[in-house]
Amino acid sequence: MFKIYRKLKPLDWTLLAVLMGLTVLQVWCTMLLVDYMRDIIEAITLVNLGLGETGDIWYNGGMMIAVAAGSAAAQTFVGLIASFVSSNLSARLRTEVYNKVDGFSIAERDRFSTPSLITRTTNDVQQVQMANILMLRMAVAAPVTAIWAIVKIQEASAQLTLTTVIAVVALLLFLTVLIVFVMPKFKIIQKLIDRLNGVSRENLTGIRVIRAYNAEGYQTEKFEKSNTAITKTQLFTGRLMSLMSPVMMLIMNGVSLAIYWVGASLINGGTIEYPTVIAFMQLASQIIMAFIMLMMMFVLLPRAQVSAKRINEVLETPFTVADPEEEQPLTEEGTVEFKNVSFEYSDSDEKVIQDISFKAEKGQTVAFIGSTGSGKSTLINLVPRFFDVTEGQVLVDGADVRNIKKSTLRRLIGYVPQKGVLFSGTVKSNIAFGNENLSDEEIISAAKVAEADGFITEMEKGYDSEISQGGKNVSGGQKQRLSIARAVAVKPEIFIFDDSFSALDYKTDKKVRENLKEAAKGATKLIVAQRIGTIMDADKIIVLDSGKAVGIGTHKQLLKDCEVYREIALSQLSKEELGL
Repeated sequence: MFKIYRKLKPLDWTLLAVLMGLTVLQVWCTMLLVDYMRDIIEAITLVNLGLGETGDIWYNGGMMIAVAAGSAAAQTFVGLIASFVSSNLSARLRTEVYNKVDGFSIAERDRFSTPSLITRTTNDVQQVQMANILMLRMAVAAPVTAIWAIVKIQEASAQLTLTTVIAVVALLLFLTVLIVFVMPKFKIIQKLIDRLNGVSRENLTGIRVIRAYNAEGYQTEKFEKSNTAITKTQLFTGRLMSLMSPVMMLIMNGVSLAIYWVGASLINGGTIEYPTVIAFMQLASQIIMAFIMLMMMFVLLPRAQVSAKRINEVLETPFTVADPEEEQPLTEEGTVEFKNVSFEYSDSDEKVIQDISFKAEKGQTVAFIGSTGSGKSTLINLVPRFFDVTEGQVLVDGADVRNIKKSTLRRLIGYVPQKGVLFSGTVKSNIAFGNENLSDEEIISAAKVAEADGFITEMEKGYDSEISQGGKNVSGGQKQRLSIARAVAVKPEIFIFDDSFSALDYKTDKKVRENLKEAAKGATKLIVAQRIGTIMDADKIIVLDSGKAVGIGTHKQLLKDCEVYREIALSQLSKEELGL
């Protein structure tokens, strides 16, 4: 929890110093209020006996009002400062967590899971904020009040002080037992929230498949299982926490009764006066309230500590794909070379890619084909450094990608993912996603290359038409074409198409490739495809099987020399179409 306070800025520390001063002022006013209460009772008693003056009553009453107003004002400013500092700290944490997650490679994201990262950015930060607001208001006020009141209370009566000590010990024992049982449950709750978010996200993203298979009942059962687990845990902690209020009230009322009882016997014995008992009662209440505040803080702290730990885990996770300290200069243009590249995931002992070597020269089209799970997508994801190689080197423009800054490297690449990804906004903003300064003419030109201009102009507002989150209001083929247009718009040296033509019909597929050939003559193209027709004209085709390159050459060469390629080709086209 305390690691998070390193994020505080000088202004925050200044405000916290002011908060401490105001808290001490508030406690001082509260203690003065007790003294003036005792004095006004003495003044009223003397006036009733004909021994005092009415002016003393007015003076003490006026001072009570002034001191109470001062305490209220100090308390108000303490609350405002606590809210300001806590809110700013939470905003800073959310920004840092977001920026950290934004820099994660796919490996780090998989380690935490998307639902967990969302929970850590939202719910966990909220837990820390609420705890900080209460802590800043109580952490100074409670101990200062308790110590000050204890010092003053000892001057009154040893018997009355013993009564208060017994009540405080009982309160501490109760709250200690409460914390022991509740704290482990707080750790469980945050994990259960992750699980619940995961089920909800899965349900929303897969809603079409769920409905198509009438699996609503199955998904509901999964949700109810997670929901029931978190509900039971929250009910357990809620029931235990609900004991706090009645037990504390019982202790406070018991203290009051004990003080009046002991005080009455002391008054009868002539060892103490009635105003002193009243003042003692007020001080005892302040002590009990101070310990209640402290214990409430310690009850809230465990859950905040769990959340803070989860936030720190994200912030302290080192990047597996990091920028080099010194950037290696680029000596070539538009080239991609793999030198004995092997790759395995961190949680696996089996290599997904094994000893792959090839070079794509400027302007060439290099295609990758193979059965499902052969490592095609993994291989091309090594170029923009979504992962880093386990062995060997990936070179772009003559430099190892690990020695190029990620921003520099990715500026050279136009990436089109397997699944078309669009963002909430307009058609225009999605095409210009990689370069906000693109002119309307450049955006339209990119759309025409991707064969997207036709359906865009038919939309109600054309290029200003709204795209919903995830592109749910356009078809799969339209999403892919807009994704291709987005890559074309940045005019990259290297295009990466990760099976990006799969949702296009054969005619559109062919037309888009012809447009790309004309519009991006000098650009290198890396294409992952399942269709032989998409890659037949490639300068170089790499056939993958279980992560190994079992064939490299042109379409005609591979038909003759590579059995795996021939099988794939014959499964899609006839011998006549293949010229065999």
